[in-house]
Amino acid sequence: MTIDDPTRPETAEPPTSTDAAAPAPTTAGTGTGTGTWSALRPLVLRLHFYAGVLIAPFLLIAAVSGLLYALSFQAEKVLYAHELEVPVGDRVLPLSRQVQAATEANPDGTVTAVWPSSEPGATTRVLMADPDVAEGASLAVFVDPYTAGIRGQLPSYGSSGALPLRTWLDELHRDLHLGDLGRNYSELAASWLWVVALGGLLLWLGRRRKNRREIFVPERGPKSRRRTLSWHGSVGLWAVTGLVLLSATGLTWSRYAGENIDLVRSRLGGATPTVSATLEGAAAGGSTGHEGHGSGHGGHQPPAADGPDVGIDQVVEAARAAGVDGRISVALPSEGKGYVVKETDTQFPVHLDSVAVNPADGTVMDELRFADYPLLAQLTRFGIDAHMGVFLGLFNQLALAALALSLVLLIVWGYRMWWLRRPGRPVARGAWRKIPPTMLLPLLAATALVAWFVPLLGLSLLVFLVVDLAAGLVTRTRSRDRDQNRDLT
Repeated sequence: MTIDDPTRPETAEPPTSTDAAAPAPTTAGTGTGTGTWSALRPLVLRLHFYAGVLIAPFLLIAAVSGLLYALSFQAEKVLYAHELEVPVGDRVLPLSRQVQAATEANPDGTVTAVWPSSEPGATTRVLMADPDVAEGASLAVFVDPYTAGIRGQLPSYGSSGALPLRTWLDELHRDLHLGDLGRNYSELAASWLWVVALGGLLLWLGRRRKNRREIFVPERGPKSRRRTLSWHGSVGLWAVTGLVLLSATGLTWSRYAGENIDLVRSRLGGATPTVSATLEGAAAGGSTGHEGHGSGHGGHQPPAADGPDVGIDQVVEAARAAGVDGRISVALPSEGKGYVVKETDTQFPVHLDSVAVNPADGTVMDELRFADYPLLAQLTRFGIDAHMGVFLGLFNQLALAALALSLVLLIVWGYRMWWLRRPGRPVARGAWRKIPPTMLLPLLAATALVAWFVPLLGLSLLVFLVVDLAAGLVTRTRSRDRDQNRDLT
């Protein structure tokens, strides 16, 4: 994130307004030294400057909290080792026996789902609705699958099963623990991150340099603004793809832009399907079943659930026979619904198939394979899981940490360059007047469309314009006063 003009020569004297407005040298052979780029560059630079000064604090908070969140996965394994791990025993007890132990330990809770032990030495997690747990979370009772002993009870949040540490950091990253008001900060950061990253990329590639190696490798000379700029540009170049992806996936959770994204996904047929667990004869309207995945997969319509519940052990056996295996979660049936058994292995290649099982006879009512998801729904799932740090496990978490750290450094370097070059402006005002009308009109149309789709980006851009106009008015007023005083003397 370049906060000051990256094209100024390295000098000992502070820059003047004329120096700030000097035309930028371009990179030979990169294709950026065209009339188009020469016209657009001042506008990109000024936008990059204001975004760097005014949005960087929000980006810094998001980056620091995101870094802590990325590290929380491994921290949870250490902090909650007693709840998550047990000595490997000789025989795994029936899942129904483990659930019984959990209900005996917490008779006031209602079991809603079960996550069976997925590997030797891992506990089974029995999720319960409990009045003492915050809204949106479940009480997780950790059961030793070999002895049915209770290892502990902790609040658990979301499909990834975040425990208190990760949940606290996740909320810090999302809304600063301020609720809906705090979500505006993260949406503002996500709205501008891609603009700042791509604008910085264009500015960095548009510099004149002796060889292409300088684009990718930072300088190692004595400390100076030039070396800071070199590190800022090179690191930004390596990080830009990841930062843009973080921005895009982060917007899917936002309040305002997220609604527009969901609408577009639905219009394009990219909504995420779900398996249909509604029992025959149950009231309609409670199901969110997927299209094209009804009785054709199960082979018959499910009968009404008028018999006894076959139990969770037989349900899991039926699901595994249908190919839903490995790490799974079992959602217990509610009124008019059957069991839903889902694969939860998000590491590549992902295993996210799911089936609905009739509690009366243990037959599979419906199946949904991840391969049958619309392509857009698959890509959305990959992007969201990658943003959450669960797509590729430890590698994903380390990549997130590296991106967050790189963003912190980019912001610090940007402010340092601004400090070293104070006072001064990145480029003279009125840069938009130099853009040909044939280019300006499509640019304004595209800006208006993006501002409508990403509302906080549009509103903050309007604020930038007001600030710029006010600063220009103040500058002209002071200049006029100086001229009048000079005439009087």
